Amino acid sequence: MKLLFVADPLESFKPYKDSTFTMMREAQRRGHQIVACEPRHLIWRAETGVQAQARPIQLTGDEKNWFELVTTPSSPCITALREFDAVLMRKDPPFDSEYFYATHLLEQAEREGAKVFNKPRALRDHPEKLSLLEFSQYAAPTLVTRDEQAIRDFHAEHQDIILKPLDGMGGMGIFRVRGDGLNLGVITETLNRHGAQTVMVQRFLPAIREGDKRILLIAGQPVPFCLARIPQGTEVRGNLAAGGVGAARALSPRDLEIAQAIGPVLASRGLLLIGLDVIGEHVTEINVTSPTCFREIMDQTGFDVAAMFVEALEKAVTS
Repeated sequence: MKLLFVADPLESFKPYKDSTFTMMREAQRRGHQIVACEPRHLIWRAETGVQAQARPIQLTGDEKNWFELVTTPSSPCITALREFDAVLMRKDPPFDSEYFYATHLLEQAEREGAKVFNKPRALRDHPEKLSLLEFSQYAAPTLVTRDEQAIRDFHAEHQDIILKPLDGMGGMGIFRVRGDGLNLGVITETLNRHGAQTVMVQRFLPAIREGDKRILLIAGQPVPFCLARIPQGTEVRGNLAAGGVGAARALSPRDLEIAQAIGPVLASRGLLLIGLDVIGEHVTEINVTSPTCFREIMDQTGFDVAAMFVEALEKAVTS
């Protein structure tokens, strides 16, 4: 197959931990052709449809200089997306206006015959924090609001809370406010911009000390191991980008219950790959843009997450 990866700049990849690199490596091992571009390289013209100014690459096996161009940088391949066997949208958050526009271009490419994973409409319909609302039976007490008084009332009820922006990533903008309410006012004003922006508030879950678990779902089925991202020192965030340490673990019965309830529902909507964030017994986020942790789980357990993913991709393309 000829695969187009729409991703961040290849030069910014960190192969020792990058899940997109791991997908590419497995795809190449299976004989598939790898082509890459960034969202800014997507082009639509009425006479040609959606095209990509893309670069065919070959992985070298050297994780320092991990790829080489099949064509020169001065002569990229301009190809209609419908000519690829599959297009993989792997651009990292934030889900900003440009990401939103890219999903519209990719959806138009679908209308022209392209197969895109994850499905562009599904990416738009499942914002990573708000997707939780549909599965509230698995959530901790959670509030979504712009209203400062509603946040104060939630704090009065639960005492120990987490506040976070809806468009944050990697632990960015997450605050904890304990029973004394110290700085609740200024934190609320910072996040909700004096009532102009919606925020999410959740009861603090002490189980974070055991890790914020990333559970990967591929074609609706759970990878049998999760990555528990454990906060370090006085940090409340377990995100690897915030200094958390990842420890792979087998899924618990509760993890499996959650995964088996949510996975098939979202897979049926065109979400081939999902990352559930679970603290203790509760889902806190549902990640659909570019879920990670392939490499950490593979390195620590030997389970080949990338092989499971590429096999599911092959089946999805031919179905």
